[in-house]
Amino acid sequence: MQAISTRKQQDSELTELKRMLLRLGKMSGSAVSSAVWSLEKRDVDAALSVIDGDDVLDELAHRIDASCMNFAARYQPLGEDLRTVSSIMHMAINLERIGDYGVNIARATLDLDGKTLIKPLMDIPRMAAILSEMLDKILSIFDAGNAEGASAVFAMDQQIDALEKQIIRELITMVMERVDRLEQAFLLMNVARTLERAGDHATNITERVIYMYTGKTVKAADYKPPKPPYAARAKNPEV
Repeated sequence: MQAISTRKQQDSELTELKRMLLRLGKMSGSAVSSAVWSLEKRDVDAALSVIDGDDVLDELAHRIDASCMNFAARYQPLGEDLRTVSSIMHMAINLERIGDYGVNIARATLDLDGKTLIKPLMDIPRMAAILSEMLDKILSIFDAGNAEGASAVFAMDQQIDALEKQIIRELITMVMERVDRLEQAFLLMNVARTLERAGDHATNITERVIYMYTGKTVKAADYKPPKPPYAARAKNPEV
């Protein structure tokens, strides 16, 4: 009876850990989406709301970390339980970092307050939309309790990478045409790079979900399409 009671308690605590991680995931995704919206709409109040909400997000991440440590110390888990707890700890770190990136983007909104944008924002919101889709997909898979379809997230990250490169090329061209665009171009490049890094963290989470439910270690790089031969790349640098 004691073993059954202990198992029920472990399952209950694992369920609570998963619930907290899902909440953290929604908060992190919302922080980035709201920050990019504030940048696109030039809404300072929305940007300040993202910044103010970071403390709550950080506190939840710290609660998850402490709860995982307590679980490990109390039950000394093995096998799937150990994979679950260690994966949740790693995923919480990645989600906290994504939330921090939302704050960074919100601060860019404040930096641009009262200034005219050098170009309409189209690709940056597209990057944010893909990131949101990545997080929604992998968190749904995590909640469902299996890794089926998780690798599809890796291909979505490649879309974010391509958009980041496109944004940087366009902004560099604009600066070459008019050097007075440099400061704002650099700021927008940083926003694009921030979103690209957030995508990398989403792929880290995906790797962890796959490991958590299958015990298999995978890398997002293994799912990238092979590069064309060097001669083809030389003729077409966009490849």
